[in-house]
Amino acid sequence: MNRRAAWLLFAVVVAAQVIGLAAFAGVREVKLRSGVAVILQTVPVDPRSLLQGDYAILDYEIAALPDYMADLPAGSVVYVRLAESDNSVWQAIDYRAGRPRPERGGTYIRGKVDARGRLDFGIGTYFVPEGTGRIIENAADVKVTASLDGDGRAVIRGVIVDGSEFRPGHSD
Repeated sequence: MNRRAAWLLFAVVVAAQVIGLAAFAGVREVKLRSGVAVILQTVPVDPRSLLQGDYAILDYEIAALPDYMADLPAGSVVYVRLAESDNSVWQAIDYRAGRPRPERGGTYIRGKVDARGRLDFGIGTYFVPEGTGRIIENAADVKVTASLDGDGRAVIRGVIVDGSEFRPGHSD
C-alpha cells in the first residue's frame, strides 16, 4: 500500500469515528428536546467511583416489579405506563412485559429486568462535578427529570435535589 492510500484509509477511519460520535450525540439531543418530560422519584445509592469521578447511582421507585411479574427472567423488557400525580412526580399505573410496546397513547418508560429483579431504565448513573457527589447522597429528596422518546427510552434532563434544580457551582 502506498502512502497516499494509507492516508486515505486513515482519513476514512477518522471520519467514520467522528460521524459515529456526532450521530450518537445527535440522537440523545433529539430525545432531550422532543421527548415527553417526566419527573421520577429516586433513591440515591453510591456517589463515588475512583476511575470515573463523582456520580450518583439512582434507583427509582417505579423500578420495583409488581408481584405478578416477580418471575420474569433478567433481560426481559417491561413497559411501565406512567401518570402524573398531584405533586408532579410520575407514578407507575401499569406494567407490561414483552415487545412490541403496548398500545399507543399514554406515557411509557421502557426498562429491562436486571439481576436483582428490578427494572433498569438506562438512567441509573448521573455524573456530577468532582466534590459534589455527596450533595446528592446526603439529600433528603432526589428526583430526576427525564425525557422519554416514542419507544419509552429515557435520557436524564436534570436532577432536583431537595426541591431545587441541582446546579453545583452556580449561585442563584
